[in-house]
Amino acid sequence: MKNTLKTLSLSIGLASSLAISSNAIANEPFIGEIAWVPYNFAPRGWALCDGQILPIASNQALFALLGTTYGGDGRTTFGLPEVRGRTMMHAGQGPGLTPRNLGEKLGEEEVTLNVNQLPSHTHSQRASNGSPNSTSPEGNALASPSRSKIYADNANVAMAGNSITNAGGNQAHNNMQPYTVLHCIIALQGIFPSRN
Repeated sequence: MKNTLKTLSLSIGLASSLAISSNAIANEPFIGEIAWVPYNFAPRGWALCDGQILPIASNQALFALLGTTYGGDGRTTFGLPEVRGRTMMHAGQGPGLTPRNLGEKLGEEEVTLNVNQLPSHTHSQRASNGSPNSTSPEGNALASPSRSKIYADNANVAMAGNSITNAGGNQAHNNMQPYTVLHCIIALQGIFPSRN
């Protein structure tokens, strides 16, 4: 009977400790886990992902996971991810896409296109088939005098480059996808993630 009670006691004790461990795991983040929150602070045990530099001595577990991927000297300091004003993306290479490495910062808020980035296209020049009525080209169109032939059906030379003016304002355009702003935080404490 004593052995049965000891076994029962041991079983209940193990079950209790397992239940507590499971509960603790469910409520405790992995070190380095990232979350998005709708408030303007990082709770205790978390930090904002704002690129801040932290001392390795007081954050050894997190440094073991991040290294100097996001900054720091690797001797006494390391950096947290800097995601202010940025979207995040999974590292690696998707089918037909270019590879992306941890810690890379790419992209621009605004882009000014140049002529090499525009699709190939042509511009036609407008003219009038009426009789000419001015000696000035300013604000007017080419017109054909009634007896003079000035047109041919085959264009074999280029006109002066400034005979057709550029259009557009050469201003940068917004290059951002629709978004909602939250704060990104990273766990400084918690469970060290296992690789298996």
